[in-house]
Amino acid sequence: MIRHWKYDAAEHRLDVQFVSGERYSYHEVPAAVAEGMRTAVSKGGYFNRRIRDHFAFIHGRAS
Repeated sequence: MIRHWKYDAAEHRLDVQFVSGERYSYHEVPAAVAEGMRTAVSKGGYFNRRIRDHFAFIHGRAS
């Protein structure tokens, strides 16, 4: 489900790229939520429970 993700602590932004090529930047993501993503066994499951539908985002597509 998730190909790559990166957290920018200064901006509180979580950038996620899915295997489909879709990219999303989630804003105002607390560091504790990003840490949960880092330690989650299932990144996709954690994303669905704790990030998707919880934070404002910008959607893009990989080039």
